[in-house]
Amino acid sequence: MVPIIDICRQRGFFVTLIRQETYITCVMHAEARRCADFRDGGKADAADCPGEAAALSGLQKWNMTEKMRGLDMANILVCDDEKDIVSALQIYLGGEGYTVLTAGNGKEAVEVVEKEEVHLVLLDIMMPGMDGITAMAKIREISNVPIIMLTAKSEDADKVLGLTVGADDYVTKPFQPVELLARVKSQLRRYMMLGGSLPKQENLSIGGIELDDKAKEVMLDGEKVPLTPTEFDILKLFMQHPGEVFSPAKIYSEVWKDNPYGTENTVAVHIRHLREKLEINPAEPRYLKVVWGHGYKLEAPRERR
Repeated sequence: MVPIIDICRQRGFFVTLIRQETYITCVMHAEARRCADFRDGGKADAADCPGEAAALSGLQKWNMTEKMRGLDMANILVCDDEKDIVSALQIYLGGEGYTVLTAGNGKEAVEVVEKEEVHLVLLDIMMPGMDGITAMAKIREISNVPIIMLTAKSEDADKVLGLTVGADDYVTKPFQPVELLARVKSQLRRYMMLGGSLPKQENLSIGGIELDDKAKEVMLDGEKVPLTPTEFDILKLFMQHPGEVFSPAKIYSEVWKDNPYGTENTVAVHIRHLREKLEINPAEPRYLKVVWGHGYKLEAPRERR
């Protein structure tokens, strides 16, 4: 048995242990690809050395949880005046499924944040024109997205200043892609936990119901269902949270954006109308169900045995 770490290194891979577990990460050529996990203490026969196929398989396994959380849908802004670094980061981040936006200086970075939906910023400090520290201060005036500084080893004072101004983390150049990717995912998870949002799905489906948020259309078993704007918004709320119970007050607050005092009857009327349009038998709903004493929920119909 040959240690898998040695095999990887012999074949030109960079190897890093993640969280003290037996997962092994490789950066093959210019692309970040994670090897399949080995649960034998990091040892394997030479024949088991992760090549392209194994690395891709491991990447899919490793990223499964992240994709379920929607983290791979994030838009990441890379701001650096060195084109080689920007190109490399586009490869690493693009390989993880992220959408990469770019800027060559601080002024461009601020403009991108103002115009686009950005969920994380990788920001160089030393740049011509508007530097990273100034850009960070301006970004913090309009957004609370995570900002990771890209710094040189000699910029210790700037690291402290950047963290004081509003940076969430920093990575020192030259950096290993696996470390950068780990920090990016960590900041995105934290951002989500604190209430940040990633791009919402425009197409939702539960059972035979399909909702197209962009076109504002709903299909039931392949046929278009005419809904009022309020009915559409209520259905979208339920489809974004399948199985979750919403009280009438919560539904009113989320859809009407107003104080929900004395609004139970208003919500009940709209729920009844939705059932009439979506259910075969509104008296015995398959989708939109009442949870007595709590509210309503939407779930896929159970298959009959």
